[in-house]
Amino acid sequence: MHRLFFALDPEYAHELVLKALAWWSGRGPLLEVPARLLRVEDPRLRVRALGLTFPNPLGLAAGMDKDAKALAAWWALGFGFAEVGTLTPNPQGGNPRPRLFRLLEDRALINRMGFNNEGASRAAERLRRFRERGLPFPVGVNLGKGRDTPLERAAEDYLLALRLLEPYGDYLVLNVSSPNTPGLRTLQEAPFLDELLFRLRPATAKPLLLKVAPDLPAPALDQVVALALKHRLEGLVAVNTTLSREGLRSPWAKEAGGLSGRPLKARALEVLGHLAQVPGLTLVSVGGIEGARDIWERLRRGARLVQVYTGFVYGGPLFPRRVLLDLLGLLRAEGVGRLEELWS
Repeated sequence: MHRLFFALDPEYAHELVLKALAWWSGRGPLLEVPARLLRVEDPRLRVRALGLTFPNPLGLAAGMDKDAKALAAWWALGFGFAEVGTLTPNPQGGNPRPRLFRLLEDRALINRMGFNNEGASRAAERLRRFRERGLPFPVGVNLGKGRDTPLERAAEDYLLALRLLEPYGDYLVLNVSSPNTPGLRTLQEAPFLDELLFRLRPATAKPLLLKVAPDLPAPALDQVVALALKHRLEGLVAVNTTLSREGLRSPWAKEAGGLSGRPLKARALEVLGHLAQVPGLTLVSVGGIEGARDIWERLRRGARLVQVYTGFVYGGPLFPRRVLLDLLGLLRAEGVGRLEELWS
């Protein structure tokens, strides 16, 4: 059924799906009864990380549900957690359309959305209502700066968004690596990042993570790690979308924006392997997750959690259930009793 949406403009299809899931999220028993069939509830899949317990390691990446409209639906579909955002202090429309492209031949997406969102206040209200439902579902909140905010005032934007959203997120992520907000990636450079983390770390006692770009060379990644440790961050989300276009076949390959999906898999693994050499940080691996073996490989290489966006777009609504059942099969085949044994 979801393949029918591939005949539509990608962003229009995304909006239709999100509207339907937002409606479903508010339906009470009409949501919770199907969830019993869709969710794979198995203690072997539980992961303890960031001081939290995740029912399984498969999370929804930021960007799918920017404004926290469908959180209960993501729980019902079987995800172990979701990350909302990227959210800025004030609403902003993002870049002009078209700004989302399907690269079918490459099983990939290119987006140049530009942090389009309804603002931190509206998302905070939705998150508050979701929390009142009491569903056991960790939620991360991804924070960004406004498009027109100069770099020297970026910390003010992050702080304002953090103060509005911090009461409702289980963990917080600073997005300094999107390629679609002019100048944003400069915040990954040591002087800017040092100042940003100096301002933000004291503002919350909740787990604080940093989302990094896949295009950083090893020395720059090492600088990010050093600053994350210096400012006592709990972890890194690796990686964001890439500007690389190597090996693509799609006619949309030359569109500007960040590339996600299968072509990002090898680089995401490479970055994960580099970051995993340094103890003390919880790693959330993103990029090219298409099935249970991808999850297994990331967890074996040092990630505690994984996130998916493009793989879910191509895999459809049953993707979480299918992948988690396959992951249980891998556990049995490998003679591993539960995922936590991978790190014990």
